[in-house]
Amino acid sequence: MTKFQHSALAVVGLLVTAAVGFALVHPPKGEAASPEGTLETGVTEAAFDVAAGPGFIARAAFGPAASASIRKFSDLDSVIDGSAEVPRLFLASLPGDLGQIRETDVRKTTFFKTVLPLVLQVNEQIRADRRRLWSVRYQVRNGQPLDAIDRLWLVVKSEYYGVDKDDLDALARRMDIVPPSMALAQAAEESGWGTSRFVREGNAMFGQWTYAEQQAMTPLQRDEGKRHKVRRFKNLLESVRAYARNLNTHKAYAAFRDARATMRQGGRPIDGAALAGYLGRYSERGDAYVGTIRTIIRVNDLGRLDDARLKARQPAAESTI
Repeated sequence: MTKFQHSALAVVGLLVTAAVGFALVHPPKGEAASPEGTLETGVTEAAFDVAAGPGFIARAAFGPAASASIRKFSDLDSVIDGSAEVPRLFLASLPGDLGQIRETDVRKTTFFKTVLPLVLQVNEQIRADRRRLWSVRYQVRNGQPLDAIDRLWLVVKSEYYGVDKDDLDALARRMDIVPPSMALAQAAEESGWGTSRFVREGNAMFGQWTYAEQQAMTPLQRDEGKRHKVRRFKNLLESVRAYARNLNTHKAYAAFRDARATMRQGGRPIDGAALAGYLGRYSERGDAYVGTIRTIIRVNDLGRLDDARLKARQPAAESTI
């Protein structure tokens, strides 16, 4: 390699490093902003969530019957009928006394109120990415050159979703939301309505398997000869993000993604109960698992939460911490 080639590579390296740094400090327009969480009276601790960006997340260190913040959440009926939006309250972990709430309806509602904002936050970030992807696709299809920041963004997102950076159609098929009704039902089933050891000790709300030794928990009743573990997470938001990425990238859920894309192309809403029919490979129970998820959606009227949205962000000067 010539001296000129060495110099050229060094310059390219510096430019890439500078671009990455700039993108991290100044996200381009269309990029999802970090979660903005509000802490209400009754939440005894706040933790800065590095994975989520500069936003505060309440730790679930609550007294009897869960936190005052959760109790102040608008009735789910109001969210369902469209008269209320979901507050930007993101809990780092589930209420420690959730399993002690005797009233089944209260316990279930508390669980849904904890998980719903997290699912909506992840979907909000995905929607922002989709808007940016549509803009990039428009430029590419019209022969317009992409700037360095957009090219870098495309490389990062393509790697995240496991597709070729030049296959924008494949990226659009994977970069899409998970219906809240389905996510809530799976969270309830996989976590034992928030009481399982995995979610209490590792914020593992969806029981995702891993074969890694680090950041993992060993099932107490694992079949002989099995080596899988359950992945643990720093907080619940990280768990929801991993769940969405799993559905959007794993080959086992290709049919799920195809069905979702067909709904998009037909101009139909993303239907959680319908898409749950493609989750047979999520559990060893197969069709029985699908039936359980659909029953949870139907009995709890979760389908109407598929249209729920987070409250609009407050201006920075008016944000409450």
